[in-house]
Amino acid sequence: MTKHDPDLTAIFQALSDPTRRGMIQRLTLGPAPVTELAQPSGLRLPTILRHLSVLETAGLVETRKEGRTRVCRARPEAMLSAESWLSQVRNEWEDRADRLSAFLRKLRDD
Repeated sequence: MTKHDPDLTAIFQALSDPTRRGMIQRLTLGPAPVTELAQPSGLRLPTILRHLSVLETAGLVETRKEGRTRVCRARPEAMLSAESWLSQVRNEWEDRADRLSAFLRKLRDD
């Protein structure tokens, strides 16, 4: 397991903020201009751009200019490393819980 993977750190740091999670959730519906991502939060554009920068650094979002508009798109493939890590941890916890349960059944039966 990769405990200190810098990509995982950046991904989890990016996802730790509710505003950024909301932006990612909106982008699952499809690409959106920055102004549309800013509307639900009520935050000013410079703050939204800082949030987008964190998401871009983590590889979760990419932006491109279309005329005078900056359009953002989610990069779901970037979540694969986090998904894999979470799956490994969940499997370890489930294995430990199963062993504990078996141990407790053995104690009860003895």
